[in-house]
Amino acid sequence: MTVRWFIFGTLSAALCSANLAQEIVAHRGASLDAPENTLAAFELAWRQQSDAIEGDFHLTADGQIVCVHDNDTARVSPQAPVLKISESDLEQLSAIDVGSWKAEEFSYQRIPTLANVLASMPAGKRIFIEIKSGPEILPELEKQLSATTLQADQVVIISFNADVIRQCRARMSMYKANLLVSYKQESDDGLWTPSLASVLETLKKTNATGLGTQGNAKVVDEAFARAIQAAGLELHVWTVNDPQAAKYWKRLGVDSITTDRPLFLRHSMEQ
Repeated sequence: MTVRWFIFGTLSAALCSANLAQEIVAHRGASLDAPENTLAAFELAWRQQSDAIEGDFHLTADGQIVCVHDNDTARVSPQAPVLKISESDLEQLSAIDVGSWKAEEFSYQRIPTLANVLASMPAGKRIFIEIKSGPEILPELEKQLSATTLQADQVVIISFNADVIRQCRARMSMYKANLLVSYKQESDDGLWTPSLASVLETLKKTNATGLGTQGNAKVVDEAFARAIQAAGLELHVWTVNDPQAAKYWKRLGVDSITTDRPLFLRHSMEQ
């Protein structure tokens, strides 16, 4: 499947328009076909005509920033001893094979650093940096972002942690920073939380530039979307792999759609 998508993405590049109203963001890279949060997944995302990539970043024990989703390596390196990211140093983490779990052809893939990922960014493309650590990561993040040649508008910082977003906006106001929100339905009354009012309040308190919402159409309807947009905020949605769902979010006018299958979704939305 991976080889097929590489070929498909390359051959169709000249045929497929990249000018959708919504940005297509590759979730952890083109993670349906390549091991998530690896340089191979990000490279494939560009081949699959993504406008942006999304990656997850943790702070290591020795103060480095690495690209991995979970708090430990168990899921992406099941054949190796489990390492907790925050308690391991870069040398330990860099030695781990994080590709074989997806396919043997990816056995050479290692956990990349933030610097590795930033250096691989093509001109004119964007990166959504999801912070999985707390605010303690921000001094090193600021240092590394200031050392890159990327323009400020190529970088978006995202996090579920409201304090991370608040501090990002306070110390790195040149970058957009979106609060991530997912929803839970309460068993006693069937209401979904957080409410729109609560989301808007948190967005205001953090000075966020936008909302990165879970793709839950039961919560995020037209009224919800219009309220976010009326507040002067961007609206981004994750993680959408179904074409009909993507068309729903397109109708709501979201700014970006995050997906595991960027080329497939782009083609589907253009039909």
